[in-house]
Amino acid sequence: MTNTRNAKELTLADVQRIFGFQMQLHGSFTHLLNLEPLTEFEQQELSQIVEDYRNYFLESKVGEGLVKALTTFPLLRLAGFYRSPIKIGLEENIAQIQIEDEDTNITGRLDILAVNKSIQTATDVNFWLLVIESKNSSVAPSAGVPQLLTYAYQSLGHQGSVWGLTTNGDLYQFLYIQSGNPPTYLLMPLLNLWEIDRTPQILQVLKAICKLQSQ
Repeated sequence: MTNTRNAKELTLADVQRIFGFQMQLHGSFTHLLNLEPLTEFEQQELSQIVEDYRNYFLESKVGEGLVKALTTFPLLRLAGFYRSPIKIGLEENIAQIQIEDEDTNITGRLDILAVNKSIQTATDVNFWLLVIESKNSSVAPSAGVPQLLTYAYQSLGHQGSVWGLTTNGDLYQFLYIQSGNPPTYLLMPLLNLWEIDRTPQILQVLKAICKLQSQ
């Protein structure tokens, strides 16, 4: 009898065992992306995003939906993800992944997926730019890594790599996920919305990913 598991139930050990992922540490943004200086307008908008989120954060735990509304969506807009040919998809069902050795199917929903509609990696498959998993402010971003890897795994059959982001609003964990035997994921430096030296880099990284044409 086939067992069905939701990606939310998987641990990092499960994901590494099922898909063969290997973790790599000490990633560098500047080795993989062209980080451009922010304009004065972008700096002002970023400061407003921080202030808006702070007002909610100081009062109570910020739920997952509000995390997306207050930080993720405004950052994506500012980084250019709302402009053609980039398209954003929300809460999309993943293609059911069948694990034959365990007679198990894995299901789940992508939180946020950004694709470039002008680039096709296969028939009817657009180039995946960024997969995002959001959590509430009381949950560490690392809790979203197993889901993120499970969802991103689908793209590796059509392209060499894809970027991932898991965030709880104030912390931003980017991953560079690559196909191969075995597939790997590179943990990038953890960025913090509250650290004045790190905050601009969150937007710089998103802008650079948005401009990628292939990986």
